[in-house]
Amino acid sequence: PPHRRAAVLVPVVFRAGGPQLVLTQRAANLRDHSGQVALPGGKIDPADPGPADAALREAHEEIGLAPESVRLLGYLDPYLSGTGFLVTPVIGIVPDDAAFTPNPSEVADVFEVPLPVLMDRERYILEARVWQGRTRRYYALTFEDRLIWGVTAGILNNLRERLYPETSTHPAG
Repeated sequence: PPHRRAAVLVPVVFRAGGPQLVLTQRAANLRDHSGQVALPGGKIDPADPGPADAALREAHEEIGLAPESVRLLGYLDPYLSGTGFLVTPVIGIVPDDAAFTPNPSEVADVFEVPLPVLMDRERYILEARVWQGRTRRYYALTFEDRLIWGVTAGILNNLRERLYPETSTHPAG
């Protein structure tokens, strides 16, 4: 079947201590991916002109981020999930005074991870699990008491590979 299209915002905010990436902890009552760490985003609706519009709309619905406050930088490579979604990551700069208001029906928490933590190649572990009769491989990493895995970790690893190709060194690792 054709892939279902989705988009996520990869929101970067610059703090005094350096750049941070904004992530969410999904609400425990959700049917899909409940309780998981995620980037704000979701399905691209027919009314969305494109992936960036969908990512901004979803970020507004999920964490109250005003779409007009985000400075879009571009796209990462699309990511195909094991559940059939073709996810387009959209990178954007979020103002440091942005207020995040989680929608409790979708998001349990909004938190930030220092970008150097996510750019550390040593943190990414390739794991495997049998799901629906097939072995699925996925990246996972931890930050404090949170497990970041699956599509989110895959997208973040793609960002890391884009910014710090394996042939170069980077400050975090």
